[in-house]
Parts: sequence; C-alpha cells; structure tokens
Amino acid sequence: MSETNQSTAAGEQWSEYAEELNRSFVEAFEQNMRMQTEFLDSWRESLAEGDLDETTVDGMQGASRAYEVWMEAADAQYELVGESLRGEDVDLEEFRDVWLTAANDAFKEVMGTSAFAAATGQTVGEMLEAGEQLDQLNRETLGSLGFATDGDIQEVGERLVELERRQHAVEQKLDRLVELVEEANTEEP
Repeated sequence: MSETNQSTAAGEQWSEYAEELNRSFVEAFEQNMRMQTEFLDSWRESLAEGDLDETTVDGMQGASRAYEVWMEAADAQYELVGESLRGEDVDLEEFRDVWLTAANDAFKEVMGTSAFAAATGQTVGEMLEAGEQLDQLNRETLGSLGFATDGDIQEVGERLVELERRQHAVEQKLDRLVELVEEANTEEP
C-alpha cells in the first residue's frame, strides 16, 4: 500500500471515529436532557399534589424557571456544538456568553422569589444574632481581663457629661454670688 493510500485510509478512519464520537456525544446529551425534563415534570406533579405555603411554592416555581433557563442554555450550547461539528465558524466567546447569560437569568429567577427574600431575611437575622452573641462574649472576656469595654467607656462618658452639667450649674451660681457681692460693695459708701 502506498503512502497516499495509507494517509487516505487513516484520514477516513479518523473521520469515522470523529463522527462516531460526535454521534455518541449528541445521543448522551439528548438522553441527559430527556431525563432532566422527566425529573422536572415528575417533581412539578408531586408539588401540585402537596399542601405547601405560598412562599415555598413561589421558591419552587423560581427554581423551576431557573432550571428552564439552564435547559434553554443547554439547547443553545447543543446548537453551537452542532454548528461547530458541521465546520461552521463558532466563536468560543459564544459558548461562554450562553452560560454567563443563563447564569445571570437563572439567578434573577431565584432571587426574585419571596422564598429567597425569606431565606435571606432569616440568614441576616441569624447573622445579627450571632454578631450580638459574639459582642457579648467579647465584652465579658475584656471585662474579665480588666480591660474597659464599650459599656464602661459609655458609662464614663455619661458621668463626664453629668459632671460638666453640674460644674456649669455651680459656675453659674458662683457668678451670681460674685455679682451680688460686687453689688453689695458698690452700694456701701
């Protein structure tokens, strides 16, 4: 067999291998999409049968809408792969943009729900409570080590303000006494 024939045969084998690989990829991708769709449909049906509060239902609907966004992105990605396999010029940035846009849209779907707002509020509340507990622990530790705490400093500040108020009142009385003494001295001639 000549080198040209060997090269042609190798090229044909490679093309067959690439086609089989592409076909396997497409079949696996389609099967994955079908399975995910079936799961989502069964999940929706089971939720419809349950007795759930509005916030939970809203959260699940937001998650479902986000899932649909991801599936649309997967379809778009599938199309781009198909175009690329057909030899069309597909910019790699298109692949990236599909997923970035999908991520942005999916987050919007989830973050716009009352369930997300409730979960965020609960998390913030728990963080504030944990912060208060940590502050209390810090105050107790500083106090046991003999250091001034913010409460001690605030108490000292309040006492200083009270002392300044009293000092001012005493100064006013002294000024009034000085005035009376000076008036009395000017009247005696």
